Amino acid sequence: MSLVKICGLSTPETLDCALDAGADFVGFVFFPKSPRNVLVRQATGLAARVENRARTVALVVDADDRLLGEIAETVKPDLFQLHGAETPERLTRVKSVTGIPAYKALRVRTTADVAKAAGFAASPFILYDAMPPQDAVLPGGNGLTFDWTILEQAARPFMLAGGLTPDNVAEAIRVTGAAMLDVSSGVESSPGIKDEARIRKFIEAVKTAG
Repeated sequence: MSLVKICGLSTPETLDCALDAGADFVGFVFFPKSPRNVLVRQATGLAARVENRARTVALVVDADDRLLGEIAETVKPDLFQLHGAETPERLTRVKSVTGIPAYKALRVRTTADVAKAAGFAASPFILYDAMPPQDAVLPGGNGLTFDWTILEQAARPFMLAGGLTPDNVAEAIRVTGAAMLDVSSGVESSPGIKDEARIRKFIEAVKTAG
């Protein structure tokens, strides 16, 4: 059975909904340009509600050591998700600075993009997300899918993101065999506003796939 990550949570109500519905990971976004951005103090309160019912993930985009340290000390996430232009060396440094494991998100369009994962051997797994348009403000969470067949040769396990919804996630699992699915915009009623019914439907779709 594939695992589910609900990313970009920002309210107690939607966080509780995700947890009650069986999310395996819950994600908080620390990127001011995102409509899903949360302040460190806000995320600290949300993370305290999780109470080990899921793994908490802090999504950062080219964050400096100061921000990483603040998040690590107060939010205490289980994992960092590096969703910017971080190098393999930076990924290794994040863990050495914070003591918290980090995994890399790669934006992909072709098999050549997928092959870049080989450089991130220190990442426990890779998250594959759709390549955003050139003029996009956000590195992810744009609601775009990609050709899932380019992941045929990708090392397992991996996390799949990019345009997933309650209606297409079962097919995504069938095509890719993804061990983990990550959704954000696909369970929203508008950018940054999570929809509880869609969260429940997405998790159900993943847990009953196959």
